[in-house]
Amino acid sequence: MKRFTLAIAVLGFLALSAQAADVTAGTLKISAPWARATPKGAAVGGAYMTITNTGSTPDHLIGGSTAVAKSFEVHEMKMDNGVMKMRPVAGGIEIKPGQTVTLQPSGYHVMMVGLTQQLKQGDHFKATLEFEKAGKVDIDFPIESLGAMHGGGKPGMGGAAPMGGMQMK
Repeated sequence: MKRFTLAIAVLGFLALSAQAADVTAGTLKISAPWARATPKGAAVGGAYMTITNTGSTPDHLIGGSTAVAKSFEVHEMKMDNGVMKMRPVAGGIEIKPGQTVTLQPSGYHVMMVGLTQQLKQGDHFKATLEFEKAGKVDIDFPIESLGAMHGGGKPGMGGAAPMGGMQMK
């Protein structure tokens, strides 16, 4: 029984250590960064995180860069007359004072266009986020499964996004 308990404790520690650390830049806290694995030959990939503004002035996530893609863009997915549409966010995502913004599948997210390598589950990559006021912030993105809906081993990880009969444009 002691060996079983020790094994569970070691596995729990390993799972926690695999999660990316929170990063603070000025009044912004970036937490739970992660990306989805991509199929071989994919040209685009998505990255996600939570950003909290503890300050008294707004800031904007306006873009970034990474060695794993030619461009690193802030995008939004939303329903428009029954059709799911994705597009770049002009001016970036505003994070108001006291607000937490979650970048996630089927919402705001980072779109990496022109991937230079496949994103493989269990790997990670570095990227630099660019904020209007907080400036450039280096982040490490662990790569979750291909259909993951959450990072860091949260419930639902590995499940495909529920798209119902929505048409993608």
